[in-house]
Amino acid sequence: MPAPVSIIIPTLNAASDLPLCLDALMPGLEAGLIRELIVSDGGSEDATPAIAEGSGAAFIRGEKGRAKQLIAGAEIARGDWLFFLHADTALSRDWPERVLDHLSERPDKAAVLTLAYRSDHPMAKRIAARANRRARWLGLPYGDQGLLLPRALYDEVGGYEDLPLMEDVRIVQKIGKSRISILSAEARTSAAKYERDGWRKRSWHNAMLISRYLLGASPQKLAAKYR
Repeated sequence: MPAPVSIIIPTLNAASDLPLCLDALMPGLEAGLIRELIVSDGGSEDATPAIAEGSGAAFIRGEKGRAKQLIAGAEIARGDWLFFLHADTALSRDWPERVLDHLSERPDKAAVLTLAYRSDHPMAKRIAARANRRARWLGLPYGDQGLLLPRALYDEVGGYEDLPLMEDVRIVQKIGKSRISILSAEARTSAAKYERDGWRKRSWHNAMLISRYLLGASPQKLAAKYR
C-alpha cells in the first residue's frame, strides 16, 4: 500500500532555508508516511533547483506566486493526504507520530502544527503564542504552520484560490474551524523577516493585513500594500 502523504513545498530562491526543511522530513520517510515530495518553484535563480533535485523531490517550475505554485503542486500530487509546507519551516522530530495519530483518529479533517520561531529573541515566543491562540480561537492558522488535509477535503473546498495574498487564510476559512485540528508537533519557521523589519513592527503589519482582509479588503489591494 502506498505511503499516504504528498508533501508540497513552494519555493522561490529558497536555497538558504530549504536544506533544513528537507532534513526535518527524514523522520517521516523512516515512518513510511511520505509518498512523494513535490517542490513547486516560481523561478528560482539560486541553488534551489539543485537542492530539490538532489533530495529526490519532484521539481516543477511554473509561474511565480505562492498560490499558483501550491495549486500546481497539488495538481500532480498522488497521495491521499496533502501536506503543504513553507520552505523556511522545519518540523520538530515528533511530527510523524502526531500526523499518524491524526490520520488514524480524524481521517476526514485538516490539521496544522503549533507555530514556533527559530530565534532566541524574547519576542519570538510571545508572537508565536499569539499566533497559536488565533489558530485555536478563530480557526485562522498561519501558512507557516503547514496545512495537512485529505485530498477529498481539498477537492471539496475547491483547493487554493489563485490569490496574490491571503491564499492560506482563504483556504482555512473554506475548511472551517471545526474541521481543523492543531497538532502539538512544532512548525519551526524562520524569523528572518521579523529580525529584518523589527518584531513589533512586523507583527503589527501582519495584524493590520489580516484585519483589513477580514473586514473586506481585497487580496489584490492588500498585496499591493504588502509589497
